[in-house]
Amino acid sequence: MTSPAPPEDAHPYLRAASAGVRHHTRALGPPDAIPPRPADRQHLDALHGHLTALLHLLDRLAENTRPPHPAAGRHLTTAHTHLWQATSDVHNAFHLLPTGTAADAKQSTCRPDRLPEGPPVLTICQRHLAAGHVVRRKTTPSDLRPHTTTCVR
Repeated sequence: MTSPAPPEDAHPYLRAASAGVRHHTRALGPPDAIPPRPADRQHLDALHGHLTALLHLLDRLAENTRPPHPAAGRHLTTAHTHLWQATSDVHNAFHLLPTGTAADAKQSTCRPDRLPEGPPVLTICQRHLAAGHVVRRKTTPSDLRPHTTTCVR
């Protein structure tokens, strides 16, 4: 018979993802770096993907925790709502950044015949809409104010 895994080995993938985020934050350089490195669309797309994965995890944790521990489940649900608001703001920031070159702008036009999942620039919108559908099923509109979930594109 094997003994249960020690707590530090219980969630290796989550710890690895957190370590990756910390590494990326350090790689951006100090906050006072000259010139500072602004976010680009690819960076925000990857960050949005990470945030939506965290949304799904937090949603499952809240659902599993709520029956035996209602107060803790409510706090996890509140954290889920706040994380959704942050995810929505990252999505909105993505659309406010310049596309770069004219070739990028031309490539971002919708051509469903060329890519069944849509152009690469719109995958963030598809991910955001799918996550938003789940959030709206479990959250009241008043919980989501003042943030909106509409795509500005």
